[in-house]
Amino acid sequence: MNAANAPAPASGLGTLIIAPALVNRTGNQFPPPPKTLMNIKHKAHPWHGIHPGDNAPDIVTAFIEIVPSDTVKYEIDKESGYLKIDRPQKFSNMIPTLYGFIPRSYCAERIAEFAASRSGRDVTKGDGDPLDICVLSERSVTHGDILLQAIPIGGFRLLDGGEADDKIIAVMKGDEFYRQWRDVSDCPDSYINRLKHYFLTYKHLPSEKNVCEITHVYNREEAHEVIKRAMADYQYHFGCQDDE
Repeated sequence: MNAANAPAPASGLGTLIIAPALVNRTGNQFPPPPKTLMNIKHKAHPWHGIHPGDNAPDIVTAFIEIVPSDTVKYEIDKESGYLKIDRPQKFSNMIPTLYGFIPRSYCAERIAEFAASRSGRDVTKGDGDPLDICVLSERSVTHGDILLQAIPIGGFRLLDGGEADDKIIAVMKGDEFYRQWRDVSDCPDSYINRLKHYFLTYKHLPSEKNVCEITHVYNREEAHEVIKRAMADYQYHFGCQDDE
């Protein structure tokens, strides 16, 4: 039957075109593409679609948003999952480590309660963001929007306008130099002071009142508790089930 004699499609319907099966030179059909390839149609959301790690809080997955060479502060767009420009870095203030967050974590009631009990301050709530993480690495990483495995060794309790905004300090898994640091007490004071200075100044001009306060630098054990509470806050508010 040629095209001229072919029956017209039913009213309101287009012509159905069936693509021929792919065959090799011997006439055999190629196997269908693996399911893993079929599932890469959509990028996983860095906050909701990535597992924090089977061995969390001892080893966690970190999504890195910005690196020390960035002169612009990037952060995750919570709706789309893409990185967006938050603001240019003020003055010469640049993040001294790799910086991002732990997927499927959330700073809410449990984080605020823990911060209040440990600091003695009136902590109204968590900051409503994923739990931040600073990752030390001997090697230069040139851009963000990447995943890595990190080993938490401590953290510090930042209160931003009365909201709990903890920062976990970690070392990159397998790093030849920093892997010798098992706890924040192993870090020279200069490293911690540099981090503290960044987070106490990066939002404000010198003439502006600083509403941020760091109440404590804490050890690995307390960092683990903070991570577990942030993961529990996430489960309570978002109820995402672990990947099968």
